[in-house]
Formats: sequence, C-alpha cells, structure tokens
Amino acid sequence: MPIQKPVSTLIFDWGDTLMRDFDLPGPMAQWPAVEYIEGVEEALQYLCPKYTCVVATSAAHSDTVEMIAALKRVGADRYFHHFFSSREIGFHKPDPQFFSTIVKKLGLAPDKCVMIGNLYAKDIVGAKKAGLQTILFDEQKQVADFADADVVIHKMKDLTGIL
Repeated sequence: MPIQKPVSTLIFDWGDTLMRDFDLPGPMAQWPAVEYIEGVEEALQYLCPKYTCVVATSAAHSDTVEMIAALKRVGADRYFHHFFSSREIGFHKPDPQFFSTIVKKLGLAPDKCVMIGNLYAKDIVGAKKAGLQTILFDEQKQVADFADADVVIHKMKDLTGIL
C-alpha cells in the first residue's frame, strides 16, 4: 500500500538510514570518519522544505547531543527540526512506545507521520504497531515478506518520488 497523504512529518532512523554505521566503538561523533548514505542529502534537500523532518534513534553509544554532533559533521543537522534518542525518551525500538512517545511530543496524530528506517524488525514493525505509516529502506534488496512496510525502497533518492 502506498503512503496515504496528507503526511506532515517524516521520522528517520539514523544509522544506516541517514549516515553509514561503521560499527566502531563509541559515539559516531567521535569516529575518525563519517558519511551520508548515498542519496540522502539530495532527498533531504527535496523533502525538508515540504515536511517536518525528525531523527529518532536507539543507538547504544550516542545520546541526542552526540547524534546531532555526528549529523553536523556531514551538514545534515540543518535539515531536521527535532531530534530524539532512546536515552531521552525512555523507550527503545522496536517498542511501539518509542514511536508513540515521539508522536505525542510532536503533538501529532500517528497516521500523519512516516517512519523511514533500514531495519524491518526494529524500525518498521514497532512504528506500524504505533499507527505510523512506514517506509523500509532495504539497501541490500533482501528477499523477505515486509508486511508492515507500506513502501519498500532500495535507494534513498526514491523518497522524492513517493512523498
């Protein structure tokens, strides 16, 4: 099923959705090198003026301040209006409360929000249970049943044709 419009808010996962997770120790902001996922910056340039853009992470090594610092290293922080981490909100993905808490903090109805993430079980299933619309970023082109994903994309630039 395609994304049901109107949508006001896009909630992005961070690692391996916006920025490459090299699985190094410590906060990403302190890694020797960081980089965007291919096509993310172009998608954000298109989407940011049209939607409220949010980053939401359950990253074990970074709190919200550290996440923002990492995003600043590639200039991505300027595209986002809100930043949330599991340390801040008290729940972790895939718990539907993680997503519900963000939606409540934003003062929105869940169906006006789209969760965009790369891990089906962690990013998509919980978001769908919380009533959000979902887009799975399946960069690896896995062969699987992604029943809770409203849309599956393989390149981040594909967001511009969907939203």
